[in-house]
Amino acid sequence: QVQLVESGGGLVKAGGSLGLSCAASGVIGSSGIMGWFRQTPGKEREFVAAVRRGTGTAYYADSVKGRFTVSRDIAKNTLYLHMDSLRPEDTAVYYCAARAVARDRPYTGSSDYPYWGQGTQVTVSS
Repeated sequence: QVQLVESGGGLVKAGGSLGLSCAASGVIGSSGIMGWFRQTPGKEREFVAAVRRGTGTAYYADSVKGRFTVSRDIAKNTLYLHMDSLRPEDTAVYYCAARAVARDRPYTGSSDYPYWGQGTQVTVSS
């Protein structure tokens, strides 16, 4: 069983930066993958970014590419999301997700991830 706890959300002005963390407990194998999704009221959960635990290979949604950076610290079993040049449309609840074993392809669907954190609110004011 994997448990995920996010932290670091908050309120920031447009153009600003914010960092999120996700502490994982439980076993995520070296072939596993961890990711970030976000959701706004009335919309489906949207893929933001993911990173392979072993290789560090990262994947990004087009909407955040060049602005967001996903990374992981294996020793701390922690996932990070650094967000720059934030826009009001980035406002959402951000969720951390994990999959213990993953094949060599991007996992960008919410149904690909069996483990989820509780979410943390990110609000970007204009």
